[in-house]
Amino acid sequence: MNLTNILLLWKFFALAFSALLPLVNPLGSALLIVGFVGPVPIHLYQSLARRIAIYVLFFFGIIELIGSAILNFFGVSLPIMQVSGGLVIAAMGWGLLNQKSTTSSTDEQKSQVEPEDIKAISSSLSERSFYPFTFPLTVGPGCLVVTLTLSAKATQGNVSSTMFAHSGIFLASIVMSAIIYVSYANAPRITKAISPSTAHGVLRVIAFFLFCIGVQITWAGLSVLLKDFIHH
Repeated sequence: MNLTNILLLWKFFALAFSALLPLVNPLGSALLIVGFVGPVPIHLYQSLARRIAIYVLFFFGIIELIGSAILNFFGVSLPIMQVSGGLVIAAMGWGLLNQKSTTSSTDEQKSQVEPEDIKAISSSLSERSFYPFTFPLTVGPGCLVVTLTLSAKATQGNVSSTMFAHSGIFLASIVMSAIIYVSYANAPRITKAISPSTAHGVLRVIAFFLFCIGVQITWAGLSVLLKDFIHH
């Protein structure tokens, strides 16, 4: 281990973390999670947050190592992935934008859920913990493209530098997963810290941006496909 490799590790950590943080947007996504999950006890949020954080870590790890091979195996190009994923994100943002407010205080949340319903709700949240809560709500096509790009860039050196570069990306994934867990596990508390009307308004604004992000990702992929179609 030399200074060059250590600097390379931190360089790719900084690149990956700074590129992924605005895409993941843990605090904003935490408010979206409250909008989708609704009034359930805090321990269900904590359990859901733990599963999502683990899925996010696996997502980044798998995409970093074999993401390109998976896409090639199924014959899926990045523009197609962007169009498909962008449409899903836009649809989720539109649905949340038109959803009735479910924001309430923690005490009200607890009173609205009967004990016998908790097991069913927990099972439902568990089934949805990867789709749509992990992908594409938390990490979507934008994160996939960024991770694939950084992974390709990290593999350009020799074996030693490649290992340290990939370690930097994976370290950023670990830190990102930890931030997601803290944000999602405390999502009701974050919402409670703001007044219900303000939280409702902020949620709608974030939902609108989620819709816009979906449209932007769709257009980014569609523009590439259109250029290829025109040139051919």
